[in-house]
Amino acid sequence: MPSLIRFVVVLGVLGGIVFGGLYILAEFFEPVPKEVTKPVYGIKVRTR
Repeated sequence: MPSLIRFVVVLGVLGGIVFGGLYILAEFFEPVPKEVTKPVYGIKVRTR
């Protein structure tokens, strides 16, 4: 039984580290927005 508790604690700590790392990445490292233009071949644009 102690090995099961140790296993669950280790999984909880690793999960917390992963969750914390993802939270830090999401909150403090925002990507720089930029405009992307791509030609779409095979489509004609109608003009008035």
